[in-house]
Amino acid sequence: SSSHFLAYPPKPLPPLSPSTTSFTMQCLSARSTLAGCRLSVTAPPRASANRVALNVEAGKDSRTERNRARHRRIRNKVEGTGERPRLAVFRSNNHIHAQVIDDAKSHTMAAMSTLNPAFKEAISNGANAAAAMEVGKRLAAICLEKGISEVVFDRGGFMYHGRVKALADGAREGGLVF
Repeated sequence: SSSHFLAYPPKPLPPLSPSTTSFTMQCLSARSTLAGCRLSVTAPPRASANRVALNVEAGKDSRTERNRARHRRIRNKVEGTGERPRLAVFRSNNHIHAQVIDDAKSHTMAAMSTLNPAFKEAISNGANAAAAMEVGKRLAAICLEKGISEVVFDRGGFMYHGRVKALADGAREGGLVF
C-alpha cells in the first residue's frame, strides 16, 4: 500500500464529512487506472480544505477473500430446507469437510470429515480425491439412515473440480440425489 498526498488540488476541497469522503472515493474508483484498488480518504491530524490523504492499496483480493465472496453469492441462491437440506462442503489444504444443513432451523443434520476419528484410521491422507469420495459415500450413508435422500449441493465457493467433485460423486454414488 502507498499513500499519496494531494497538497494542492486544482480546486479547494470542502471540509471532510462522511458524504464528502464517500463521494471522493466513488469518483476515484470509477477511473480505469484505479479499478480493482481499495481506496480510503482520511484527513491528517492538521487537515485543511486543501490537504487530504488518499490511501490506495493496489493488488487484488486474496484467494480466501475471493472464495468467501463467491460463497456469499452462492448462498444467496442456495437454501436448505427440512425436505431438501443443503450439502455444504469446506476444503482446506489437508482435509475436506461436508455437512447436511437445514437452513430453516439452522440445524446440522449430518456431518462427515476426514478429521473424523473412525475415518482417520481407514485412510492415510485426507487431502486427495479418494478421501473426498469416501467422505461423500459415508455422508450419504448417514443421510439415508436419517431418511434424507435429496439435498442441494453447496460447493462453498470452491471450484467444482478435484476433491469437491469427488465428494459430490461419492455422495451420489452413496444414494443422495442432487
